[in-house]
Amino acid sequence: QVQLVESGGGSAQTGGSLRLSCAASGFDFDKAAIGWIRQAPGERREVIALILNKDGTTYYKDSVKGRFSISQDRDKKTHLQMDRLKPEDTAVYFCAVDDKVYYDGPFLLDVVEEWDFWGEGTQVTVSS
Repeated sequence: QVQLVESGGGSAQTGGSLRLSCAASGFDFDKAAIGWIRQAPGERREVIALILNKDGTTYYKDSVKGRFSISQDRDKKTHLQMDRLKPEDTAVYFCAVDDKVYYDGPFLLDVVEEWDFWGEGTQVTVSS
């Protein structure tokens, strides 16, 4: 049974930083990809960052490239370090897993529907 538990999030001012973490279990970790997906109020969900667990390759949406960083630690937790935050980063952030990875990173970055399992989400609010 796949489980995803997010932590972190909260509120920050413009230019500040926050860190999200995701503890994932119940699947073949090395064959999977883990992504961070966000949904702003009134907007569609978008994949903003992902990591291919097999080799650690990362991909980012242009809107967060250079400001956000996805990484994994020895305990197989996946983190999203968010720096230089902007009000438009305000959203609910979800950790998600693609446990089979039939497609490449750029495809996974574009297709939200490809992600198989989702956490409950955590709110990030950035004030100006």
